[in-house]
Amino acid sequence: MHLTPVPPRARIVLATAVAAATVLLVTGPVVADPATAGTTEPTDRQQQYAAAAAEYGVPESVLLGVSYLESRWDTHPGQPSTSGGYGPMHLTDAAQVAATPSSSHVDENEDPRGDESRPLTVDTAAAAEPAGDLLPSASLQTLDAAAALTGVAEETLRDDAAANIRGGAALLASYQRALAAPVGAGSDPAAWYGAVARYSGADTEDAAAAFADEVYDQIGLGATRTTDDGQRVTLAAVAVTPDESGLHKLGLRRAERPDGLECPVRLACEWIPAPYEKYGPNPGDYGNHDLGERPAQQKIEYIVIHDTEGYFGPSVKLVQTKTYLGWHYTLRSVDGYVAQHIKAKDVGWHAGNWYVNAKSIGIEHEGFAGHGTWYTEAMYRTSAKLVRHLALRFQIPLDRQHILGHDNVPGTTAGTVAGMHWDPGPYWDWSHYFDLMKAPFRGTGTAHTGLVTIDPDYATNQPAFTGCNQQPPGVPKPTPPAAPCPLRGSSAVVLRTAPSPDAPLVNDRGLRPNGTPDTMYISDHGARASAGQTYALAGVQGDWTAIWYLGQRAWFLNPPTAPTATWAQGFVVTPKPGRASIPVYGRAYPEREAYPATIPYQSISPLQYTFAAGQRYALGGIVPGEYYRAVSFDGSAPGDRTVVRGTNRYVQIQFGHRVMFANLDDVLILPAAVGTPQ
Repeated sequence: MHLTPVPPRARIVLATAVAAATVLLVTGPVVADPATAGTTEPTDRQQQYAAAAAEYGVPESVLLGVSYLESRWDTHPGQPSTSGGYGPMHLTDAAQVAATPSSSHVDENEDPRGDESRPLTVDTAAAAEPAGDLLPSASLQTLDAAAALTGVAEETLRDDAAANIRGGAALLASYQRALAAPVGAGSDPAAWYGAVARYSGADTEDAAAAFADEVYDQIGLGATRTTDDGQRVTLAAVAVTPDESGLHKLGLRRAERPDGLECPVRLACEWIPAPYEKYGPNPGDYGNHDLGERPAQQKIEYIVIHDTEGYFGPSVKLVQTKTYLGWHYTLRSVDGYVAQHIKAKDVGWHAGNWYVNAKSIGIEHEGFAGHGTWYTEAMYRTSAKLVRHLALRFQIPLDRQHILGHDNVPGTTAGTVAGMHWDPGPYWDWSHYFDLMKAPFRGTGTAHTGLVTIDPDYATNQPAFTGCNQQPPGVPKPTPPAAPCPLRGSSAVVLRTAPSPDAPLVNDRGLRPNGTPDTMYISDHGARASAGQTYALAGVQGDWTAIWYLGQRAWFLNPPTAPTATWAQGFVVTPKPGRASIPVYGRAYPEREAYPATIPYQSISPLQYTFAAGQRYALGGIVPGEYYRAVSFDGSAPGDRTVVRGTNRYVQIQFGHRVMFANLDDVLILPAAVGTPQ
């Protein structure tokens, strides 16, 4: 997903929503008289939470629990979240939302369906002009309310963690008073459920309740972690049975939850359907997804993680457009709310690769891959619960070979490689995400088992990317050089041609056919590996580790004192003896003989990369050659809504940043420990 300016209509909608937000739920914020106003501010973060809780009469466990669900206590100094929230308490600023450009999901000449037999042509101008609220009105503007309550300038609330925590405490206390509920640091945490629910910013009762439930679950579990600025914070585990009566006093609407909604029971989820409609005279004039009978007809192999490159409201309006493209779910940043648009049995048009589309579920997350914003903990948690639910239901392995970023989906042909998308980007915290799915990345091997799984420490791993907020469509070649991005945590490690920080980055010939090195531009992912991806070991030299990557050795810094990868065990593939090189593909289609006379043969051409003898790539699985035929609205085209299966089988491999496929007949599958470089 790439970026275009926010259209005027969207700004008008935002302005209207901001105005509406001034009339808050119930009675609006009530200024809380500080219980213990102090003149000096503690510097220890734990003490800052304790002081703010005492000053505004909020139980410390409640304040810590809410902050954990907003930011995991991280400060993100001066950087807003994807929903315009600042600091550990996620105080929101609608002006920041208006200043962040939204975008279209598609670029000029792009086919997000990825099937030459039924190309999808999207009017990019219309796609860039969505209308609708950017955020729920209740969540648009808490920064100015906190400023009014505390007397602290908004700029200070954005940048100063202690002030931000005070602002959050003051808001919670005002919400509690508005509910005529008891206030005081010694008050029962159970009585604060309604105030916590309101703090979520949700505009539906189930979303507010889901947020509050997560907070109270966290209070029961406790937590300890070191924040992004090196502060150690602890939430002591306390068993609390919340009083939920305050929730119903908030006056929030109740979302429709019809039978058949494919979400976990405790998730705030609503059915907002994408249209399956005809819009022209021809059988192929329909949008924005295809009907199917998965998994009975075809196994669902993948879940693809996207970000919207825009805001929740406009993105949902786009997916409701019959001439547009469709995905299965959209998640909202501020509270983790889920909208389902397409049933899992049907095929969405979201990944730009028909083979992957036909075998995947697409999940969009409100946010931006390279705008300097951060994804909220509420959205991470909701997404993790949803993905785990779907993975268990459809027997999808919880690993990075099957839970793919859009940036891991291969191009269909050599000509489409450069135009493939790069979301959710290097700032998506894959390690934390898999922790939440109860499938953490763990070392399973030694230096002699032949595989490495990328897993840097997210907070301290801060590559010096450039060009945030500047991405044009496609892979950029900025002139003059782009401005540095603010340093921040990342899941990505940078790959070089030699074991030296001064060595050039490796080349991705799909992005730069002339062989020049890739760059540190934020969307230029051709010299990066990401947390959870497993690669075949190609060498070790001092603090540097080499992996096989796009037909070359690629080196990354991996010192024993601060490792950025763990050893793994498993299987690798290599060309069969006598083969100097073998082709790799972006899809796993059947051989020509498998197609009946009623269905045109779908050709499969190699990508521009070389898998040479002596190289090894991590095995992600063996997949059948399959093609799902779907080119007409009513299924009237010959062979429509059937799956063509051949005798060809393929190996899925971690060939670069993206997964790719090789014909099983071309390779040997070996234990990775066999022939491991020593």
